[in-house]
Formats: sequence, structure tokens, C-alpha cells
Amino acid sequence: MSKFSYLQNGKASTNGALHANGHHQQHQNGHSNGVARNGGTATDTLPVAYQQKAATSGPFHMPRTEHVGYTYDTLQEIATYLLERTELRPKVGIICGSGLGTLAEQLTDVDSFDYETIPHFPVSTVAGHVGRLVFGYLAGVPVMCMQGRFHHYEGYPLAKCAMPVRVMHLIGCTHLIATNAAGGANPKYRVGDIMLIKDHINLMGFAGNNPLQGPNDERFGPRFFGMANTYDPKLNQQAKVIARQIGIENELREGVYTCLGGPNFETVAEVKMLSMLGVDAIGMSTVHEIITARHCGMTCFAFSLITNMCTMSYEEEEEHCHDSIVGVGKNREKTLGEFVSRIVKHIHYEAKK
Repeated sequence: MSKFSYLQNGKASTNGALHANGHHQQHQNGHSNGVARNGGTATDTLPVAYQQKAATSGPFHMPRTEHVGYTYDTLQEIATYLLERTELRPKVGIICGSGLGTLAEQLTDVDSFDYETIPHFPVSTVAGHVGRLVFGYLAGVPVMCMQGRFHHYEGYPLAKCAMPVRVMHLIGCTHLIATNAAGGANPKYRVGDIMLIKDHINLMGFAGNNPLQGPNDERFGPRFFGMANTYDPKLNQQAKVIARQIGIENELREGVYTCLGGPNFETVAEVKMLSMLGVDAIGMSTVHEIITARHCGMTCFAFSLITNMCTMSYEEEEEHCHDSIVGVGKNREKTLGEFVSRIVKHIHYEAKK
């Protein structure tokens, strides 16, 4: 355990006193005694009509209408808080999806931070997502892992779901590895397959929901930018080489991913439509994180673990559930750990050339 671990027991904080268990003296919804986490009162950030209602009818909380913007200075404060508490300076950030959090448990010489102890951080409410940032070494390479992510269906706007990616960027990460559990919409796929993401379809973006909505800060990236070859083709090619090396080439796929809002699974008609559009795997994350990473100029690599096959017939019994999805992740944890370790090692050595 790192010498910085004592900071996680509540003895130190740069953003207000901590309880003995390391939690900020704030409610998990970001308010404390009527004070909003990002400044002002809890109702200051609501539309006028809602402020008036809150003033006349007592406590009133609309998680989708509260201010969720993270300024550059706020995100720099988060990055500084973390950098002051770990000696590691990772160049690779990893997001662990549902059932894949054990990737972070393979790290050595770790400094870990529960989300609720990090200034301005939301918390993960989904089973299978521990809710922790972990710094450590994977295959001898310093990395930073999100052991659990934030989802739109939890009530968080996409900008808040993708916010940790910008923190990774400010900490110094040049590469993002995003993993997720997904349903297979391609009938050739099987449960347990690993699908390299070569492209995505941003359906929520089609509906006007994008993590980059609002004023653009040029310190992160340009207002308008391209998304061709977002998923680095060279890393995808190297992943295929690694798959052959560890004997999983027959379980490796490459396809198109899409993110839906969730939390319900898709109807038969929806799966059929998405399949016609060229979608191979369906999930509830990743796309907005990748968009944010590309805006920051990060190199992206992502894959889906196919944890269930989407229901494509009304006669077919729908059996998938969240517990079974997490279970598939646990069954594949050793293979995925080796797979990601070799990807990380490749990124590290390529950067040194």
C-alpha cells in the first residue's frame, strides 16, 4: 500500500473537512445544507420557475436541471488534488465497465480514491461498479483506472458522465482505454466474445444530447473537430496480434458500437432497426467518454465484452439481466486482464520510441 494511503482515511482534505470514513460533509446529490457543490445555493442553478416553486414549497431537487458544468479551474482542482496524493504520473487512463472492475484489482503499488472522497466527483450507483479511482502499475506501466463509471440513466447529464476523462487528460494521460459490457446485435457473435470497437453511432447525439454541449473551452480542444478514425486503427491492429499471441483470436471481433440511454434493454424492433443500421453491439456508455477524449486530443482504444445476445425475436425468451452480465465479466477477467496488460505495455513502449 502506498505511503499516501493515509490520506484516504479522512485525515486530510483540500476541499473541506472529511468525516472519519473519508467522506465529504456533503450529501451524495452534491448539496450540503442547501449549498450546491459547484457554488451558490441548491436552487440558484434552477430555472426561475423552479426557483420560485422551491422557495414556496420547501426542498425541491431536479437532478437534470441543476448546474453540471465543470470549468477548467474546477477540473484542474480535481487533478491537483489527486496528483498531490500520488507519485504516479500515468499516460494511460482505463475505464472499467460492468463486471470488468477486476482489471483495477490487478494493479500493484496502488493509490486508490473512493469517488465520494474526491472533490466535485459524482458517485456510481450501479452494482458491479465499485466507485473508485485507482492509480497503480499494470504490467510495470503506470496507469489510472476508473473502477466504475457514471451513466446517463443514473440521472447524470452526459457532460458529468464524461467529466473524469478530462481529469485524466489534465493529469497527463495521452491514451484512453474504454471497456464496456454490451449486448450482441450481430447474430454471428457469441456471449464471451471481445469486440474491438472500430466505430460508433452516436444515437443520443442525433437527438441533440452531446457531452460537449455548451460553451467551448479551447484549453481542452476546438469547438468543431472530426471523428474519423476515432478508435485508433493501429491499436486495433495490435490488439489482433495480441489476441493471436494469447490464443483468443477466434473470440475476437471488430465492429460498430452504439450507446442507448437505458436502463431498460432494447425492444425487438429496436434491435432489428439498429442491426439494419450496421450496429454490432449495444451498450449504455463509452460513446460520450470517447467524444470527450477525442476533443482533448487523446488516442482512443475501446472494446466491448459481449455479455448477452440481444433479443431479436418475439418468440425468443429474454433471459439477460444485470447479474448475468456481471457474471460473464468475472468469468473472463483473467483473459481480459492479460489482454489489456499487453495493450498497455505496447502503448508504453511505442511512446518511448
